[in-house]
Amino acid sequence: MTSSDAPAVAVVVAAGSGSRLGAAVPKALVELDGVTLVRRAVDALAEAGIDEIVVTIPEGMVDAFAEALRGAPARVATVVGGRIRQDSVRRGLAALGAAADAIVLVHDAARSLVPAETVRGVVAAVRAGADCVIPVMPVVDSVRRVTVEGNEIVDRADLRAVQTPQAARLQTLRDAHALVERDGVEVTDDAAVCEYAGLSVTLVPGHRDALKITEPIDLVLAQAILEQRRQS
Repeated sequence: MTSSDAPAVAVVVAAGSGSRLGAAVPKALVELDGVTLVRRAVDALAEAGIDEIVVTIPEGMVDAFAEALRGAPARVATVVGGRIRQDSVRRGLAALGAAADAIVLVHDAARSLVPAETVRGVVAAVRAGADCVIPVMPVVDSVRRVTVEGNEIVDRADLRAVQTPQAARLQTLRDAHALVERDGVEVTDDAAVCEYAGLSVTLVPGHRDALKITEPIDLVLAQAILEQRRQS
């Protein structure tokens, strides 16, 4: 098998508390139309052809996540996450059994409605030779930057909102995460990890359906997306 046809695997980050959602359970276990967010995220990846997935989970929640993921259409394992997101991703990467040249996607369980075509587009870009690939959307709001003097408008034409899954070759991403850990650097996502390691980041089209479910209103929007999908 060559790197051009190496399999695609995934880490789903689901170790956060989701306090802003105001739920009594971790955010990934919150149900959307009767199905947990983490299960929907895993299902979305599986629909795109990802058949090995490691889910990072909160400590003490093994049984709850096992129940949520029971019967998933992929090989799914769980690993307890770390203090911050990058620690969780690093543990997830270490738990994957795929070859070093496999394409690995890192996906947030909170983006549980990502369309399969978006996932496939990310994978295809890595297969085509990109170091690191991220899906993005144009920024539609007006944006202002706070300055010492006050504030100023920012031209949104050049701005993009970043989504997941983000992808790279497995060993490439493992090495990049090892570097930021060694240097004690905190980053916000895997694109930033790759940039710190000197890798280039390629942008591909994201999708509005891949919204990040963070606050209660986002569940309302996600429910509307599901209803629209049923009618189409």
